[in-house]
Amino acid sequence: MQNMSGDPAARAVYGTLLKAAGKPYLDMLRRWTRTGSLVDPYEEFCVKENKFIDRGTLEMDYTDEYWDRRYTLRDGTTLSASNARHQAGVPPPRPATGHLPGGACVPPLLEPWKRKVLLAGKYLNVIRECGIEIRKDSGNEDDNDWSMDDEKFYKSIEDDYTHANSTLLQLLLKDEELIPRLRCLKRYFFLSHASFLTHFLDLSHSELRKSAKSASLVKLQSLLDLALNNDAHGDDMLFREDVKVTLAGSGLYDWLLKVVSVNGEIGREVSPGLEDEKEKERGKGKGRDKDKDKDKDKDKQMLAIDALALDFHVKFPLSLVISRKTILRYQLIFRFLLHLKHVEQALSAMWIEQKSHAWRCSVPSHPEFEKWRLRVFCLRARMLSFVQQILAFVTFEVLEPNWRALEAKLAKVVTVDQLLRDHVDFLDTCLKECMLTSSKLLRAYSRLMTTCSTFALYTANFSKSANHAIAATEGMEDEKSMARRWDVLNKFEANFSHWFKIHVDCVQFYASSENVSLLPLVVRLNSIKGTS
Repeated sequence: MQNMSGDPAARAVYGTLLKAAGKPYLDMLRRWTRTGSLVDPYEEFCVKENKFIDRGTLEMDYTDEYWDRRYTLRDGTTLSASNARHQAGVPPPRPATGHLPGGACVPPLLEPWKRKVLLAGKYLNVIRECGIEIRKDSGNEDDNDWSMDDEKFYKSIEDDYTHANSTLLQLLLKDEELIPRLRCLKRYFFLSHASFLTHFLDLSHSELRKSAKSASLVKLQSLLDLALNNDAHGDDMLFREDVKVTLAGSGLYDWLLKVVSVNGEIGREVSPGLEDEKEKERGKGKGRDKDKDKDKDKDKQMLAIDALALDFHVKFPLSLVISRKTILRYQLIFRFLLHLKHVEQALSAMWIEQKSHAWRCSVPSHPEFEKWRLRVFCLRARMLSFVQQILAFVTFEVLEPNWRALEAKLAKVVTVDQLLRDHVDFLDTCLKECMLTSSKLLRAYSRLMTTCSTFALYTANFSKSANHAIAATEGMEDEKSMARRWDVLNKFEANFSHWFKIHVDCVQFYASSENVSLLPLVVRLNSIKGTS
């Protein structure tokens, strides 16, 4: 056509032939963007359907399969990266021209519009899956005269895309009550109303002290329901029956370190209890067997409280937004907060224990014991202050501001893609600012928390040792007993101080380089450092 630009008669002939030859393609495109129906017997259209994937087979994750793979572009480009191509199912280019054959070759004029063409029909199919009738093709006779060089044709694509987008967005936000459900996730997974958690931990204390494999999931679920029903009021009543208890198969920090070191990101895995299959294949011979044995030993030793997580049941089409990948992110933040709350509770219980006579009475005849006792107080106070500062930073300076920013974006959202992107970006930002995506920060932080929780477990031992020292004041206490007390305490102090310094240094480094949001945490941690 370009070569014939100087010959009006030839251009008119070729234009008529091209318009007639392209009419079946335009009819397929119009039917797809207006009704979501794909009729392509010769595989000529730029969109293809994987008929083996349907709603009925997708119990676990609609987003992974239905949203991304049910309908795709035939040339292999993806929505997330238009230049990236999946090689599976994409035919090789023709040797002579280098172009893709058949429907994989998108018409050049349609290339900038192919993404909207795909999404317009895909949105309509999601709406149809929800039982909502799709409008019939309202094309008029003028549509038959359109061609790919007609502006009206592209305006029609834009209108179809806008209609499908606004209809699905309205369905998610209004009919399916997406915003209240996200608030429910914030309430229970981010502990914005944490009274239910305290009640639940009290009710399930004995069950959570068992190993993860011995704990009864049914009993924990019934106790959670009891806690939710007793503490629910107002908005807390909404969707609480969708909150479920689950037990992960591995420790939070070990799993995070493995994922970050292997993949460099979070969200590809199905659940925090499952190991990455690629990671399994990397181990060979005896080394792999030893790693498996170590993992089994850790799993056997892991308590139910360390494996405890919440799950949230959602139905289609909400599962497009609240998918398994996003719920995984919510679970990681919940387990992170739960561990902080649990250690805070344990250290507070230690403070209550240390209000007894053995810890408060004056023993002037035994100054070494009083010095040891004071050091125990100081170390416990430092640990408790550290846990509370992390908890305050995460809740008030990370989760709450980011949630307000998300709500502001959702109030202005105009496309479904933007909605999905804003939700995932919100969770990824929270994970990053909670220090759960850096292996160096994770390693130092996990060692610190392990030291604090282990120190809290020594509450009974410390009290027993204090009572023994008080009883021995009338006589001569064995110097070895006092030396053993100091030995245990010095190990805790040295370990905590060592990892605390490493953690502060890491936080300062990341705050000054790639994660400015950590600057408030630097100030908080330096206040502990200054009073130590």
